[in-house]
Amino acid sequence: MFENLTNKFEEIFSSLKKAPSLNESQVDEGLRSIRQALLEADVSLDVTKNFIDKVKPKALGQEIIRSTSPGQMIVKIVYDELVNILGEKNIEINLNAVPPVTVMMVGLQGSGKTTSTAKLASYLEKNNKKKVMMVSLDIYRPAAQEQLKLLGEQNNLNTLPVIDGQLPTEICQRAINAAKLNGSDVILFDTAGRTQIDLQMMSEIKQIESIINPTEVMLVADSLTGQVAANVAKEFKTTVNLTGIILTRSDGDGRGGAALSMKYVAEVPIKFLGSGEKIENLEVFHPDRIANRILGMGDIVSLVEKASEDFDKENIKKTEENLKKGQFSLEDYLSQLRQMKKMGGIEGIMSFLPGVSKMKSQMDQAGVDEKIISKNEAVILSMTKKERANPKIIDGSRKKRIANGSGTDIATINKLLKQFKMMSEMMKKMSKGDMKGMADKGIPPELFNQLK
Repeated sequence: MFENLTNKFEEIFSSLKKAPSLNESQVDEGLRSIRQALLEADVSLDVTKNFIDKVKPKALGQEIIRSTSPGQMIVKIVYDELVNILGEKNIEINLNAVPPVTVMMVGLQGSGKTTSTAKLASYLEKNNKKKVMMVSLDIYRPAAQEQLKLLGEQNNLNTLPVIDGQLPTEICQRAINAAKLNGSDVILFDTAGRTQIDLQMMSEIKQIESIINPTEVMLVADSLTGQVAANVAKEFKTTVNLTGIILTRSDGDGRGGAALSMKYVAEVPIKFLGSGEKIENLEVFHPDRIANRILGMGDIVSLVEKASEDFDKENIKKTEENLKKGQFSLEDYLSQLRQMKKMGGIEGIMSFLPGVSKMKSQMDQAGVDEKIISKNEAVILSMTKKERANPKIIDGSRKKRIANGSGTDIATINKLLKQFKMMSEMMKKMSKGDMKGMADKGIPPELFNQLK
């Protein structure tokens, strides 16, 4: 998400940062470029105008802090205003009510509402330790209720049994009674959507809202629709007491216009970002971290959080034990490669790192692609247990066999073994707490201390 916008901002700021001083003409030129970048990212005209109007007087009247260049000060001003537009701080989902707490999911058909309902249920059970029950109120779309039921079965989530012929209002009342009996802490109501906003849909949603009295009304919106998503938010805001937004398909949106427009237009916070189809692909929305990503500064905090969620604790423990013994095998390396795949591969990890566009350019020049993880995994799986434990025994004939078994070539085998050797040396130094060794490899000691 925000890839196009990040690239544009990095280009704009690279020239501004080089200037020893900035005059009004240079600031105006920079702001014109920023305005164009925002509009190309499908940020609404009102939001763009408001953004520039707030940044310009601060950029022109800002007193430069000692040891900070004028360009860096403008980056800081732009960052602060991005955070302001995105919502200043993370607003957590409100569950502060007498159980069962009711949450209403609304949105247009095709926005990912049913999938988001299951993702949110899983998130609340895992992170908030709540017993959640999902309820489908979509009696119009064929198999909509079955879809939610199937998602519940696949992910061990509780759903209200379907009774044919019941109206949404009747299902609501049955769900509340069932939740009191089965001890559910939270009920997620997946309402029916339409291909476009119509009076009948809005009337039904209003009626449901009056029955269940939701603590949260979450709008599920497709980030790929840009300004359309912002307009949809505005429409729902006038009908129901909208309290939050879940932006879906954020992984496929290179522009990011919806995220920058929705908070401003709907006047309610974005609370989650959805990406991919997996149940765990729901990310808490942190405005400051998102602003960092947009400006190409990375988001290491979210990366570490994601890693701690995705990493297999048993494998981590096993690797730690091996490291204490000064061992790091190809089995450990294979485990790390698989963890990288869980986190979205190289691109998934890189999206959280500073200077992402520059790194992608360097990767393209070096011929590194996303398939390298799968290739290396195939190579290691084509080795015997003995070879994985002791790569030194892999001679020419063994390399030929491994290459044939993995569908690669000897050059790929040699590259992997070289990578593994470097990684193994680094891991051994880490196990001994060799800070100088880490610095020599380009890893700051303070970062290593955080990871210990």
